[in-house]
Amino acid sequence: MSQPPQPGEPEGQAPDPGPQPGQPYPQQPYPQQPYQQQGWYGAQQQPPPSSNKTALWVGLGVLGLVVVVAVVAILGFVAPGFFLSDKKGDSAVASSSSAPASSTQDTATPSPVDIPSARTELPKRTTPLADPTECAYPADTSKEAAKKVNPPPAGPTPASGTSAVTVKTTAGDIGLTLDRGLAPCTVANFLSLAQQGYYDGSSCHRLGVSGLQMLQCGDPEGTGMGGPGYTIPDEIFPQLKYGRGLIAMAKTQNPDSGGSQFFMVFGEAPLPPEYTVFGSISDEGLQTLDKVARGGADAEKGSGDGTGPPRIEVKFQSITVG
Repeated sequence: MSQPPQPGEPEGQAPDPGPQPGQPYPQQPYPQQPYQQQGWYGAQQQPPPSSNKTALWVGLGVLGLVVVVAVVAILGFVAPGFFLSDKKGDSAVASSSSAPASSTQDTATPSPVDIPSARTELPKRTTPLADPTECAYPADTSKEAAKKVNPPPAGPTPASGTSAVTVKTTAGDIGLTLDRGLAPCTVANFLSLAQQGYYDGSSCHRLGVSGLQMLQCGDPEGTGMGGPGYTIPDEIFPQLKYGRGLIAMAKTQNPDSGGSQFFMVFGEAPLPPEYTVFGSISDEGLQTLDKVARGGADAEKGSGDGTGPPRIEVKFQSITVG
C-alpha cells in the first residue's frame, strides 16, 4: 500500500515497522494463552455417601423455609403496601449509579489528539533554481493510471512566484499556497491535475495522528496505490524540514517516483529531507485538518503502523486555482 511520507517506504508497500523516530510501532501479536482441551474433563467423580446427619440438616432447612414464607404472607395481607416499590427511592438509586463503559465503547471512542499550535516555517533554498527550470514527466511503466489524465507540458517551467488554490472537501475548505521557487515541476504538476479534474471525487485515504501527523490524499482509487500514469522529479534539498502547515509529495523508496499523491502536515513530521515540499496550508485549512485529526483514524483498516482512513471522510469536491 502506498505510504506517503515515511522514509524508505514505497508507495505500494506496507510501512517499515523498524524503529524510526516518531513513527508508531506495529502491534506485536500476544503469546497464546493456555487453554483446556475440549472433550476432556478428568476422572469421573463419585458422589459422597449419604448419612442420617445430612438428612437431619435437610429437614431443618425445609422447616425454616416454611416459616419464612408464612411470615411474608401475613405481612402482605396485613400491610398491602409492603410489596409496592418506592418510586422515589428507585429513581434515586438509578441516578446515583451507572454501568461501567464497555471495552468496546472505549476502543471506539477516539482519544484526544495532541496537535501543536505553532506553524513550521516554509523552507527556503540557499541557492535559487534557474528560472525557468526544465521539467520532464516520463511515463510510469510500473502501473496503469488510476484515472486518465495528461501530464503537464515538459520543458521550461517558471521557477518563481506563487499560486493560490482552494480545495473544497466534504470536511471543509483547505486553502493552499503553492511555491514555484521551491518546486516548479511539482507545482506545475499539481495545477495540471487540479485543472483536469483528476482529484475531484477522490477521498483522502490515510491519516496519522501521532508520531507522523498528516493527511495523505491524491489517489482516485483510494487505496494508496494509484497514480496518474507518469512520474515527476524530486525537488529536494538538505535544508528541508516538515511540520505543521506544510504540504509535500508522497513517493516510493525510489527517486523521482512521485505522481499525484501528497500529504498535508498538521502537526509533527520527523522525516528526512526526501519528500518535495511545494507549498503551505492556510489557517482555515489547518482548522479543517485539525477537526479531521480529532475524529481519529480507523487503524484497523490501515497497514499496521497506526495510520488508517480518517473517520471523518475528506472527499474532494472541487479545486479552484486563483
